[in-house]
Amino acid sequence: MKITTRQIALTIIFSAIYAVLRVIPTVPMVGVAGASFSLSDILAPVYGIILGPYIGGLSVIIGTFTAMSAKPPVFLGLDFLPGFVNAVALGFLVRRKLLPVIALNGILLLAFIFNPLTLVFVNVPIGATNIAFPFMWLHIAAFIVLLSPLGLKAGQWIGTMKSRKAVAGFAILAFIGTMMQHLMGNILYENIFVYVTQIMTPDTLALRWNVVFYLYPWERLALIILAVVVGVPLFRVLQKTFISHRNAETASQNQTVPK
Repeated sequence: MKITTRQIALTIIFSAIYAVLRVIPTVPMVGVAGASFSLSDILAPVYGIILGPYIGGLSVIIGTFTAMSAKPPVFLGLDFLPGFVNAVALGFLVRRKLLPVIALNGILLLAFIFNPLTLVFVNVPIGATNIAFPFMWLHIAAFIVLLSPLGLKAGQWIGTMKSRKAVAGFAILAFIGTMMQHLMGNILYENIFVYVTQIMTPDTLALRWNVVFYLYPWERLALIILAVVVGVPLFRVLQKTFISHRNAETASQNQTVPK
């Protein structure tokens, strides 16, 4: 890879923005006293779509570690992984590299399902009976969307100047990336808090999963909406800026070419 001055500048700027939002809490994290999700979670899909897998992923890593001076880590220093997975996956997906994203999503989904700490089914009361409902139903839905033609078409729609297609493309990609981020976070959550720090036992974790089951779809929906609200106008501004800069460079080169 050829690293340019512009790429370095983008990494520094967006790492700083990520670090600032990282210390701003949103909703509390179930089962961990004093821990909460960060406002920076809305930036991970935006970074992947706009900056690409390398600059986007690096910005998430640098921003996360920078914020640790003000906000202690929750996952023993591995806090960057969920956002990193989101940004890298969408960065590749926008650039039509589908297979690595499918492989990563499939591995995370299987790792979560087959972990003995995972609550695979939740008993949902409907009327007088309880129905066993898959805990990761929304993750499966996101994986199906990734496998469908929408997985690639969403990236194409973002590049158009049509508002509805750009919003739809951003929403689809943010849905896929945010659910992958949640999978990575869940895997860290159950393994670190049960096996490493022993904050919870498998029984108490199962109770936490029953609560999370009803909360996480709304939490993820809010993140997706905010990512679209922030990402679409930001993408258009940067797109116009890069096009203007590229045109200026081309005009300058044409002027310096000897006749």
